[in-house]
Amino acid sequence: MPAFRQVGEKQLPQEVVFMAWSPKRDLIALANRAGEVLLHRLANFQRVWSLPPNENTGKEVTALAWRPDGKILAFGLTDTRRIILCDVEKPESLHSFSVDSSITYMHWMEVTEESSVLTSFYNAEDESNLLLPKLPALPKNYSTTAKIFSEEKSDEIMKLLGDVRLNALVLGGSSGFIEIYAYGMFKIATVTGVAGSCRGLCLSSDLKSLSVITEIQDSSDREAEITYFQLDTSLLSSYLPEVTRMARKFTHISTLLQYIKLSLTCMCEAWEEILMQMDSRLTKFVQEKNTTTSVQDEFMQLLLWGKASLELQALLMNQLTVKGLKKLGQSIESSYSSIQKLVISHLQSGSEALLYHLSELKGMALWKQKYESLGLDASGIEEAITAVGSFILKANELLQVIDSSMKNFKAFFRWLYVAMLRMSEDHVLPELNKMTQKDITFVADFLTEHFNEAPELYNRKGKYFNVERVGQYLKDEDDDLVSPPNTEGNQWFNFLKSSTHLKESPLLFPYYPEKSLHFVKRQMEGVIDQCLQKPADVIGKSVHQTVCMSLYKTSQSEDSTPQLFKLPFLWNDKTSNIHYVLFTILENSISKIHILRRHTDTSRSVSNGILAVEFGNFLNNSVNESSDSRCYSCLDAHFYDDETVTVVLKESVEQEGKERVLAQLPLSSVYADEDQDREFIWDSTKRLDEQSGEIPTRTVFLENQWRVLENMKAQYVSVNGIRKVSCVLSSNLRHVRVFEMDVEDDGEVEEEEEEETTRIAAGEPDELNQSADNQDNVCGASAEELPDENEEHESSLDP
Repeated sequence: MPAFRQVGEKQLPQEVVFMAWSPKRDLIALANRAGEVLLHRLANFQRVWSLPPNENTGKEVTALAWRPDGKILAFGLTDTRRIILCDVEKPESLHSFSVDSSITYMHWMEVTEESSVLTSFYNAEDESNLLLPKLPALPKNYSTTAKIFSEEKSDEIMKLLGDVRLNALVLGGSSGFIEIYAYGMFKIATVTGVAGSCRGLCLSSDLKSLSVITEIQDSSDREAEITYFQLDTSLLSSYLPEVTRMARKFTHISTLLQYIKLSLTCMCEAWEEILMQMDSRLTKFVQEKNTTTSVQDEFMQLLLWGKASLELQALLMNQLTVKGLKKLGQSIESSYSSIQKLVISHLQSGSEALLYHLSELKGMALWKQKYESLGLDASGIEEAITAVGSFILKANELLQVIDSSMKNFKAFFRWLYVAMLRMSEDHVLPELNKMTQKDITFVADFLTEHFNEAPELYNRKGKYFNVERVGQYLKDEDDDLVSPPNTEGNQWFNFLKSSTHLKESPLLFPYYPEKSLHFVKRQMEGVIDQCLQKPADVIGKSVHQTVCMSLYKTSQSEDSTPQLFKLPFLWNDKTSNIHYVLFTILENSISKIHILRRHTDTSRSVSNGILAVEFGNFLNNSVNESSDSRCYSCLDAHFYDDETVTVVLKESVEQEGKERVLAQLPLSSVYADEDQDREFIWDSTKRLDEQSGEIPTRTVFLENQWRVLENMKAQYVSVNGIRKVSCVLSSNLRHVRVFEMDVEDDGEVEEEEEEETTRIAAGEPDELNQSADNQDNVCGASAEELPDENEEHESSLDP
């Protein structure tokens, strides 16, 4: 019986470029050449959801990484240089941010280090939950971008923050670009001093060491040099409790900024273009009328004498109409009410929470003994607090404009509605006909203030009027407000102007009466980003290089087959703080793989354990036993767990039709004799490929842990030792097979098969039947003969 049990097989319509198993569930994420990100379930490789490429994210996925709890998937896009954090439950972007380089590798790790201070912090309840009201959910009737905060009885902020325990997303890109993001959201380190394009990286679970493998391309040479760097990140380790607390605050702030941004998006959508119709029609009226009387005078005559010119009557009765005026009044009232509610319940509550977290961060920065080494700057945070205060002032100004506009428009439309009914000689209800002197004065003031012609506006807005005053606050423009609030006669402003000491007081937030709400929000975001950027720079400068080893040179391959999972590969052994580097020196036929062990604790003087591994003859029917035992070469290899490497092998003298092999290589069989490891003396002045003949070589003979991959030209493998699964991809990048690697006994297999039969009988997904049929067909066909499966059935994601 084969060592591994096949549980799924599928021919995909698009070529797969990246695969990554979830650490907590039987789910695998795929990225294909069309820029689509897909999530598949282990059972029969059934698709759960797909996220198609779009202009807001990008179309060229270059890296995938799962958060350690398996609830969020991160992927990097090289065309837009963005990182997207996607919810595992549904194909929606929870958070995104831009980077300065094309991402070539991503690694998401969780800190396992324990201490009494950390334990008390993990167990303590977040005080902000006790002191701050819960942020209200955003309305569902607006855009999909706002829906991530709109689900009832769910806290999307906590979903983004994840567990209290610190986790870090490490990004590697071209030109030595390396950045570390706490909780996958906020940058805590910008690492410099590493040359080349990143091909692999691994941050140790105690934050003491960062290992990086880069490809350095010399412009004058076609060959690229593969180099291994080990970096000391001990500052993060030494201040782990402080880094965790600071990162938690950073992530709260980052999430609140996104909440405010989405609240503002909802406000912009609540403001309708219909509100601009009055301005457009009045402008058209000015352009078409023959008289020299101003629009303001025309309406004033109608107000005072109850008579309108023929041109004004035509505007009101033909273009605006009684029905249109009523609809316009209802739209304005509904739109203003929605914006008002969003400002009060969402914008203000989010801004107040932002003030709270920034104030706490300022208190942390003032504790210099703990946080000065990490780059927290109290003065910069004070500037951010001031910027948030200015944003709150601008939001309050918008509330006043909305309140004033609602009263003005209500009185204006009521009067105009009655006037138009009289023009059409319709019956006017008695309750509408009553208009006090106060109401007349109110309408007269509204006409005086809003119906002034401003020809200079025509070039900016295409209109001579700015009757509607709220929309200018929601325009994402750098221009000043067309109609800023009138502050003349305001006693508070006069008092501030006359008091030089109070004007410069840090207790008063700056006020920008000429600017829009969007402008002040962008200014606030810029100040906050700038003040929170300093820790990333300070921590990044503390990272220094401890090891630099040139491994080998590799020529530009003429083979057109894309290298998805390129050796070398890094693995962090969480039990003994050892970094394993898996690599190969040879260019074409990889008859050996090399394993380098290094302790992450740089204070320990441990010799490099380097071994070359070659695979002996373990297929009885493949070659004669008398022939050379080195009969297998490695196509792809990944660490299955701390003790095992999963490899895809082929015969070195492969002929057409020969099968590929999936095998497990136990490291215990390789590192059986420690004395032999120390025989190799590393010469740091030479590349490793120049010393490859001196590296101790072990020939391994696999016993039961292998399986022939029949009718499949296997090329790549992706594994997950936690879930005990692997996914093999063919060289055409479209044919996949999924295996359960540790099958315990036949009884369990039979029990699972009975369960599956019961589910099919109960009429669960047709996908299971179709996949079973496809699997039978696939087994008798080669990978190239498999039909494209253009239609896949989606399924819900069970927890």
